[in-house]
Amino acid sequence: MSSLKILFRYSKGVRLYFVLSILFVAIETSFEVIIPLLMSEIIDVGIAQQDPSIFLEKGLQMILCAILSLLFGIWYAKCAAKAISLFCQRLRSIEFEKIQEYAFSNLDHFETASLITRLTSDITVIQNTLINGIRPFARGPIILILGLVMSFIINARLAIIFLFTTPILGVILFLIVKKIAPMYRRLQQAVDRVNLLIQENLTAIRVVKAFVRDEYEEEQFSQVNEDLANITQNTFHFASFNTPAFQMTMYMAIVGLMLLGVNMIVDGNMQVGELTGVLSYVLQIMNSLMMISNVFLLITRSIASCNRIAEVIEEPVNLRSGKIPLTPKDNSVDFNHVFFKYHPNAKEYVLSDITWHIPSGSTVGILGATGSAKSSLVQLIPRLYDVNEGSVKIGHVDVRDMDLVSLRDQVAMVLQNNTLFSGTIKENMRWGDPNASDEEIRKACEIACADEFIQKFPKGYDTYIEQGGTNVSGGQRQRLCIARALLKKPRILILDDSTSAVDTNTDHSIRSALRSIQGLTQILIAQRVSSVIHCDQILILEDGKISAIGDHDSLMETSSFYRGLYESQQKGAGI
Repeated sequence: MSSLKILFRYSKGVRLYFVLSILFVAIETSFEVIIPLLMSEIIDVGIAQQDPSIFLEKGLQMILCAILSLLFGIWYAKCAAKAISLFCQRLRSIEFEKIQEYAFSNLDHFETASLITRLTSDITVIQNTLINGIRPFARGPIILILGLVMSFIINARLAIIFLFTTPILGVILFLIVKKIAPMYRRLQQAVDRVNLLIQENLTAIRVVKAFVRDEYEEEQFSQVNEDLANITQNTFHFASFNTPAFQMTMYMAIVGLMLLGVNMIVDGNMQVGELTGVLSYVLQIMNSLMMISNVFLLITRSIASCNRIAEVIEEPVNLRSGKIPLTPKDNSVDFNHVFFKYHPNAKEYVLSDITWHIPSGSTVGILGATGSAKSSLVQLIPRLYDVNEGSVKIGHVDVRDMDLVSLRDQVAMVLQNNTLFSGTIKENMRWGDPNASDEEIRKACEIACADEFIQKFPKGYDTYIEQGGTNVSGGQRQRLCIARALLKKPRILILDDSTSAVDTNTDHSIRSALRSIQGLTQILIAQRVSSVIHCDQILILEDGKISAIGDHDSLMETSSFYRGLYESQQKGAGI
């Protein structure tokens, strides 16, 4: 299905306004086209016969046509504004809602900057196309057809010149459109690259400043900005041929009409008013062709944006919610011969043959070298990704059969670089539970050891958090994220190296407080052995495969990796 058909599906409810807009423009244009015909009658009849009543009659008719044209133009503007604003609003909402449905694997298909461009710039392109295109789209063909008809009514021999000049303009415009059609998509891709660089720079502005990379970033931006300028210049260079082609054809028609018309007047085969009327229609006919060509250029550009928007809307969501609600009877987690890779065409699996049972209410740890797929493993539990082979079960039920909302409500996950949103601490905490009371927020912050620094803030829990949590430290940010996760009252809590920025004593306090929560299954990813030494069992991952499983004592005997990590960290602590 073409992108235009896809977007047309979402115009339901505003189509009537689009139809009325085109209808009103058609009526408005019809009155405009009549005016030159009335003008020719005034010249040929009123002046030739010196009859003032003709001036009055035809003049009043011209005024009436102008007034009716104005009224229908106003009604068009009202309907068009409503149709365009509602349609573009709906497209933005549909795109945003679809992105919210995406699985992580879907998001991997698009760069963040590209999605932003598709939600903003591409929608704006379509909006501008509709704003600048509806009127000429309706007026152009009507003026062209009526103008030609009126010209032939006035003088068929003279109007025949349009049959030669109009195809010339049509061929030129066809060649222009054919040339620039693929250039518009490259133009939007260049906008993507500019947005990507801006986003990366603003997100990491502190790193840029710290490494004194201002000049490097400026050079990078200058390059992509220059590429965008060059593509824009080339695209509009060819598009601008539209105007001189129109002017050339119009002047050719005028010269031809003047030469032919003067000879016909001299021979007595035509009156001056007829020539004046046909010349008036020359401008209208050529303007109509200009309108049509501009509409084609607008449509050509908007099709590139329509395709990009349709790609987002039609992207098949890789995760579909099951129907089984997550049972509260059992919080166990089972990995059964799990194989996983991020892309179906990848040659190697990120996780290979993972079989692991986590008893309900137990606390387990995961250790491994960087890149051993620790985070990939735990992301399969709340179905941020789906397994390629095998299964992940909670309470002996495959997570793929569970209701996705229920599953993720029961599984809380705190990442190392979790995000805080702009707003007060209370507002951030209520992401975990929108209805949480002040006492529940305070209790969750106590468990996460966040209350100790919150109380030092002058406004306490009403302290405003800047975008990204930049006005709190990394350790404070992690503790607030843990508290937010606890407010979900989860049955399974996953902490993915989420205490890496806190000191050892605070880490120990958080672990002790979490152990007091009855029935909570905890999965801890850590780099420090001290963070998992108390766990019921510890999993050692190596290159996406299980290297060893056991508690601290058994791993000290059976795992050289664990023993070496423990001894090196103990030695470091002693130093």
